[in-house]
Amino acid sequence: MLLSHLEGESFCYLTTTGRVSGNPHEIEIWFASKDSTINMLAGGRETSDWVRNVRAIPDVSVRIAGEKFSGRARVVSDIAEDAWAREALVSKYSKTAEDLDNWGRTALPVAVDLDL
Repeated sequence: MLLSHLEGESFCYLTTTGRVSGNPHEIEIWFASKDSTINMLAGGRETSDWVRNVRAIPDVSVRIAGEKFSGRARVVSDIAEDAWAREALVSKYSKTAEDLDNWGRTALPVAVDLDL
């Protein structure tokens, strides 16, 4: 894993470009990483503002523990990647076996392929 030294961090900070305003918008969000990809789950699915932003303008930046990366965001469509992202995020953040099950099943997986 290229980003394994950052996987223990609790949050990443995703900056998107507003699809209407053109202004940067930063959110704090849970993440899991694999190789040079950051995976996140959008609980609000397609209605999440940040998801709407990345669909319109996929170029984003991600900050983790003071390290900043640029990349390109995409909604995950690959079945295996979808399953990996859900499992990785739920297992990373779940305190009990079932506390995040619904979120893990229903949220929209989004990936950012980093320019490393």
